[in-house]
Amino acid sequence: MKTPHGIFVTGTDTEVGKTYVSCALLKMLNRQGISTIAMKPVASGAEKQNGKYVNDDALCLHTAASMNAPYDLLNPYVFPDPIAPHIAAAKENIEIDFQQIKKSFQTLSELADFILVEGVGGWLVPLNHKQTVADLALMLNLPVVMVVGMRLGCINHALLTANAIQQSGACLQGWIANKLEGDYPCVGENIEAIAQRLDVPLLATLDYQLNADRAELVCELVI
Repeated sequence: MKTPHGIFVTGTDTEVGKTYVSCALLKMLNRQGISTIAMKPVASGAEKQNGKYVNDDALCLHTAASMNAPYDLLNPYVFPDPIAPHIAAAKENIEIDFQQIKKSFQTLSELADFILVEGVGGWLVPLNHKQTVADLALMLNLPVVMVVGMRLGCINHALLTANAIQQSGACLQGWIANKLEGDYPCVGENIEAIAQRLDVPLLATLDYQLNADRAELVCELVI
């Protein structure tokens, strides 16, 4: 069994652009001739297709990766309600089992040169009664890239999240600033304030509604 090469993408909150950034990274690697595969271990918020629940973010990752895989492997836990995953799982009388996720991860990592795993919500979101997204990233033993949604309050969210990642023992490889609201007041100053206070590099800055090709270019420093 080969040692997986990849990253774990987390965010400072939900709806900060983790999937957008992840897809850009996958497409950039594909252009470099690196085979890629993606995984969204847990997803809340889904609709039925052909009698099975599927999540939009997981489908986007599946499309962006160069290698194909069964949906059940790339998104082993998917829940219909867009709520906290441990609550969504409890509503379905399901316990999210990390060993099942690990088995899917190991199978997927054999199919490509690079595997990208996207978390759900933020770093400390509970996944079951004991474990969080942080525990999942540590189990998979991947370096972490943090997506910061640039909006009011982002400095505090970014610094707290980065501190939690590093305190957990995970390797924080760097962070990406994702401008969610265009050029809101002092966005440049906020990016600079975060950059000055973190001991890991700013890997890329993505502009609001940036087209996909440009997003791939500005993400080239990440890997």
